[in-house]
Amino acid sequence: MKRFHILLVCLAALALTALAESHVDLNGRDVAIWQPASAPPSHGYPVVLFSHGFAGCNTQSKFLMQALADAGYLVVAPNHADSHCSPVREHFRMWRYLDFRPEKPFNLPKEWTAETYRARHDDIELTLDAVLAGRLSGGTVADPSRIAIAGHSLGGYTALGLAGAWPSWTDRRIKAVLAMSPYAAPFLANGDLTSVRVPVMYQGGSLDWGITPLVRKPGGAYERTASPKYYMELSRAGHLAWTNLAPMYHRTIADYAVAFLDRYIKGGASDTLAELAK
Repeated sequence: MKRFHILLVCLAALALTALAESHVDLNGRDVAIWQPASAPPSHGYPVVLFSHGFAGCNTQSKFLMQALADAGYLVVAPNHADSHCSPVREHFRMWRYLDFRPEKPFNLPKEWTAETYRARHDDIELTLDAVLAGRLSGGTVADPSRIAIAGHSLGGYTALGLAGAWPSWTDRRIKAVLAMSPYAAPFLANGDLTSVRVPVMYQGGSLDWGITPLVRKPGGAYERTASPKYYMELSRAGHLAWTNLAPMYHRTIADYAVAFLDRYIKGGASDTLAELAK
């Protein structure tokens, strides 16, 4: 039975390779792009930047990227230097952590500073500049006033840093943050989450032992973040719930993500968010 379950998960993950995205090279970095099927509004598509997890890659969460594109967002995701998967092998190699060492130990967040993974900040800035200049996706028009950033794990660290948790990283063009199981420990030790002045949705999992507790605990990342803010926790979900490997959580993750971004990037109303607001 266990082998059958594993087979189903693998087949579901492999099916995601059929989701259409394009790839471009940007200064030596692969950038994956998911473009909406609908024609762009007169002022351009709203944009979602995505930062992958440590040793992951820009296609690690295709289910969410496609859901955002289906909802009308232009999604762009650069590979960072620690990327460790290819479009073909992404589902089986993306979490081989032992092949890499982080710039600073994850269990020593006090050693992290604004210089730790600064290159990730630079990757996002370069990608966003290229998108707004029409250099990606065949000159597709993007709306510079409607930009969000999403990130998983170390990508969540990247997203929060760009939103102001590392004040020197702050990009005022970013209007909302989707932080999925974000590695926020460095900001609790040395950063400044109170400097994040845009809406944030945190997503965690009840079995995501290493990261979610630092988001939800008293004095944790959620409490230190200014409103409007939201926290959604997936029951029995571990750290990989936000990747292609855990299809049982995909619908819930995507529904809450789209509801949040539609509210704060498109300016719509959402009953889905009401239950999370405090």
